[in-house]
Amino acid sequence: MPVVDKLLLEEALQDSPQTRSLLSVFEEDAGTLTEYTNQLLQAMQRVYGAQNEMCLATQQLSKQLLAYEKQHFALGKGDEEVIATLHYFSKVVDELNILHSELAKQLADTMVLPIIQFREKDLTEVSTLKDLFGLASNEHDVSMAKYSRLPKRKENEKLKAEVAKEVANARRKQHLSSLQYYCALNALQYRKRVAMMEPMLGYTRGQITFFKKGAEMFSKRMDSFLSSVSDMVQSIQGELDAEAEKMRISQQDLIAVNESVYTPDSDVISPAINRNLIQKAGYLNLRNKTGLVTTTWERLYFFTQGGNLMCQPRGAVAGGLIQDLDNCSVMAVDCEDRRYCFQITTPTGKAGITLQAESKKEYEEWICAINNISRQIYLTDNPEVGACFHLSIHSFNLLSHYSTCQTVKNMENDEVIPSGSAGIQDCTQLIAPGTPIQFDIVLPAMEFLDQNRGGRRANPFGESEDSSKDEEEDSLLQQMFVVRFLGSMAVQSDETCEVIYEAMRQVLAARAIHNIFRMTESHLMVTSKNLRLIDPQTQVTRASFELTTVTQFAAHQENRRLIGFVIHLSETLGEESMSAYVFESNTEGEKICYAISLGKEIIEAQRDPEALAQLMKSVPLTNDGKFMLLNDLSEEDGTMHEGGEESEA
Repeated sequence: MPVVDKLLLEEALQDSPQTRSLLSVFEEDAGTLTEYTNQLLQAMQRVYGAQNEMCLATQQLSKQLLAYEKQHFALGKGDEEVIATLHYFSKVVDELNILHSELAKQLADTMVLPIIQFREKDLTEVSTLKDLFGLASNEHDVSMAKYSRLPKRKENEKLKAEVAKEVANARRKQHLSSLQYYCALNALQYRKRVAMMEPMLGYTRGQITFFKKGAEMFSKRMDSFLSSVSDMVQSIQGELDAEAEKMRISQQDLIAVNESVYTPDSDVISPAINRNLIQKAGYLNLRNKTGLVTTTWERLYFFTQGGNLMCQPRGAVAGGLIQDLDNCSVMAVDCEDRRYCFQITTPTGKAGITLQAESKKEYEEWICAINNISRQIYLTDNPEVGACFHLSIHSFNLLSHYSTCQTVKNMENDEVIPSGSAGIQDCTQLIAPGTPIQFDIVLPAMEFLDQNRGGRRANPFGESEDSSKDEEEDSLLQQMFVVRFLGSMAVQSDETCEVIYEAMRQVLAARAIHNIFRMTESHLMVTSKNLRLIDPQTQVTRASFELTTVTQFAAHQENRRLIGFVIHLSETLGEESMSAYVFESNTEGEKICYAISLGKEIIEAQRDPEALAQLMKSVPLTNDGKFMLLNDLSEEDGTMHEGGEESEA
């Protein structure tokens, strides 16, 4: 150890200037030591505070690790392994928290406490003795000044003795305080070295103990666990890198697309329109009335759900119902000089909402999708086929599982011809390309052919000029159905009921494409002699078809309310014409097919009285002796009350 400078106690009484000069050096050293000690104590208290904060932080960390399991993550599926790992880490953190608490206590006892004691005891003692020494020195100076002013001529022994005694007391007091002060300053030179090293010794030992206990506690059992966690992290990181690479490539591919993807209405001339949709979603502009003559347009996200049109504002959790699309109609409208606007009309004919699409493709697809949904195609067992059947005039494929048509007997040679025996023909063999479609029952579909034929045109409905408008009273079958005329068109073949399916497809597709929603409602009277379409208001016969001219009739299995039949007429010039008629019924089309089939059987049986008698025994009769359909017996009352979908003549 180096030699320590110190104050000589022997020179305290003399209090020479040299001693005072050396004392000032010691005092300066003590002042510097006090300032440094305060700074060192602040640093050590900060370390201790950080360690205490570490204890609280690890405790909070352990709680948060356990709280992961209780979080309701929207995408938290498959986190069981992570949860188990975090539970184990929570236990590890709890054990580490115990070690951190012990370390904090040890730092408080071996690092912070010694430096505080040094400051409060040693430095405070030196400061106090310095003040006492200063007071004693001042008293000595005052007493010496008083003693020096004693008069020489008039000496007062008593006063002189008192002043001398006062000087002696002051000098003794100064001497005693200087001795104590010098001793404290000399001791401080040793104590400051101890005070600087002892706290750091405690800090270092505490840290070493902490790390030793931690190593003993975790080194053995944590190696395998940390290794497995590290492998899991590396595996996840590998998956992340692979996914990031896929996303980078996908992003490049998406960015490299044609500029038309970003440009609205880029292909106006020939957009690729899908007319088979039964679901649709996308952004549309909704027209809102804000006053008597003012309107605003709001861009919202629309989507179909079942038979409903839903709307979901941006940022909303779920969508809300805007319009029930069942039996609604949709049409293009001109609105405020905007393009691609269309309006949805309710079944009652009330104008609904007005929407605007951003492109011609979206405009056409929304109209087709709403048309499909309004026809309730989405309720069929196979919506894709149903939509194809109704809308796609180019991509429709004839499928063998469509409903088989009724067996039709050839009345001339009594040959039974199954409808499926002819096989599926090509569409162009069934219906000529470009054949016009008649959407009104007033004019026949064959009129277009008659314009090119010349000569006298026969009545397309099979009626003679002087035919009676009323059905003969002796008809054995009279059955009425409520139907709506969809369309008719000329056909080239009546050998298979596939021609009816093709006619259905083309009629409904044309209605959807041209936005034709008006349908003429009539009463279809099925008798044992003919089919009559009667105006429900005036009871005037709109059209009549001899039952013998009905060569094919069928109902569609997917949409059971669709019914169609083929009329085969022989004209005066020896030519033959065939037309297909398509209707929508309030009841199942199979019932109408059954009634037509029964009427044709009655016509056949009327040639043989015995066969007619057998037929009358097998089928129930009404009170007036007419045939009654078997499948109407249980529904007669309810059907009549529900608006007269069927009624018995």
